[in-house]
Amino acid sequence: MEILTAAELLAALGHESRLAIFRLLIEAGQEGMNASAIGEKLALPGATLSFHLAHLTRAGLITGKRESRFIRYTAKYETMSELMAFLTHNCCQGHECMPKRFSCPVDAKPVAPSSPPNEVEP
Repeated sequence: MEILTAAELLAALGHESRLAIFRLLIEAGQEGMNASAIGEKLALPGATLSFHLAHLTRAGLITGKRESRFIRYTAKYETMSELMAFLTHNCCQGHECMPKRFSCPVDAKPVAPSSPPNEVEP
């Protein structure tokens, strides 16, 4: 991945609403969500939602597929994986310190955390 491409992807995610949309679509998995469900879940007005969905689509982070009168959006996991690989390339001066691969399998089941993310275990 070129540095300019990475910068464009990060810029697209650099807005609170677009980041929330992208994270919601990541959570939705390969099934994705239609635009109205995204708008309801995030309490975004139609025009605002449309603007942000178009921006994420142009950046290559999501894709939309028409289903009758609706458009179902899904995250582009391959783009996310490429960005993560770019960001962590040669991490820790080449020493293996973290997973090489950040993509999740399509049939993966969500795993509940052992403790809430902001709490410290005793």
